[in-house]
Amino acid sequence: MVTRGPGATNASCGLHTAYQDSTPMILFIGQVGRDMKDREAFQEIDYSHMFGQMAKWVAQIDSADRIPEYINRAFHVAMSGRPGPVVLALPEDMLTDYTAAADLKAPARVAQSVPAIEDLNELESLLQKAKKPFMLVGGPTWTQDAVDNIVAFAEKHNIPTGASLRSQDCFDNTHRCYVGDVAIAVNPKLSKRVKESDLLIVVGPRLGEMTTQGYDLVTIPETAQTLVHVQTGAEELGRVYRPDLGFNCDMPSFAKAIQSISATGDESRAAWCASAHQDYLDRIQPTEVAGDLNMSKVVRHLSETLPADAIVTAGAGNYAVWVHRFFQHKKFRTQVAPTNGAMGYSVPGALGAKAVDPTKTVVSFSGDGCFMMLGQELATAIQFDLPVIFIVVNNGFLGTIRMHQERTYPERVMATDLHNPNFVQLGQAYGCHSELVTKTEDFAAAFERAEQSGKAALLELRVDPEALTPVQSLSEVREQGKASV
Repeated sequence: MVTRGPGATNASCGLHTAYQDSTPMILFIGQVGRDMKDREAFQEIDYSHMFGQMAKWVAQIDSADRIPEYINRAFHVAMSGRPGPVVLALPEDMLTDYTAAADLKAPARVAQSVPAIEDLNELESLLQKAKKPFMLVGGPTWTQDAVDNIVAFAEKHNIPTGASLRSQDCFDNTHRCYVGDVAIAVNPKLSKRVKESDLLIVVGPRLGEMTTQGYDLVTIPETAQTLVHVQTGAEELGRVYRPDLGFNCDMPSFAKAIQSISATGDESRAAWCASAHQDYLDRIQPTEVAGDLNMSKVVRHLSETLPADAIVTAGAGNYAVWVHRFFQHKKFRTQVAPTNGAMGYSVPGALGAKAVDPTKTVVSFSGDGCFMMLGQELATAIQFDLPVIFIVVNNGFLGTIRMHQERTYPERVMATDLHNPNFVQLGQAYGCHSELVTKTEDFAAAFERAEQSGKAALLELRVDPEALTPVQSLSEVREQGKASV
């Protein structure tokens, strides 16, 4: 719920995030009185125009008698098909009206759809013929049962399985069939495997820009590759890529139905799968970088020591690459991050996760620029006793933008250097346990002290600006840019 005008504009980033994440959400916004409409009254905005492409449905409740009707429809629209946000505007004078409208009898229930028998038979036939199948998981509507079933399916048929952008918790990353995330900074060997596969089974992802590397990774129908696409929203099937076989259903229904498909006896599949998994294991080994603090080793330490159900959140920036590459998600719903690359997401995302399940360890990763956007929510963490461990990766500039500046316009740097506060003192001012970590070997003990503090904690990890990515330094990116000019 937000106020009109400025409240609505502030909510727009969350709305866009929910839309691209396929997250069901209802946004209630205040509105000017009905008799003031279209006069540009104080803070008046036409939300149908403002949010028309950012929500599944935008409406205004002008009659208190119709509140139950609108609320019912809002929840059904938000949860049905491809889930997403709905916006309802509430005129100020309508909210003071009296009505005799009855309350809704029960919560909204989404109608379930299941795969057709003939389509399952066709999928079985395709699997029997495939020599190099590949499965990609992600998107909305997953449950723990669905994850367990899709893992069992991959294991039964020896199918190497990757995850789309920020959907790594849809498959056990330690399983022998897991091969990594098909997203930003994808493993070149993994990219090659996706292109070489003769049967691509996409369970959930939209096949958007990031997953397809700018729509170049998947080139159907230009190749002989067969595409099977599973989507909750019928409008997403054939939107960019024409599937040879499409399933319009939710992930739990699909993952359960495919358990009946018979396994193939092709032993070459096992080698194909094992080789892909080994490429992934090689990929998550720490790399050597400039400076005394190595983020690849920090993240690997957390991956190996945190509870399997620990929740890790991240926003957007080069710092997130270290988290996505080197952390292994073992359980469903342990990764919380925006697919639309919204900066500032990690801190409030972590607070929401901790509020939902206080028993789980929640670790928030932010870059220094990312943290400065919503770091004030440390006050919320203290106020509501949400002991999240906030890790601020501080390199003194906006790393992603700086990388692109140096790569495309070397040494023409603009507006990416940051003048940061003392993050340790800032955390202490809010009442958090706070520490500065400047060396890799000091991180484990500092993290343990943060956990034992029993309250929200902030760890500032000061990294060398040269340590831009796991494979390239800032200087190397700049020289690459000079060579291409």
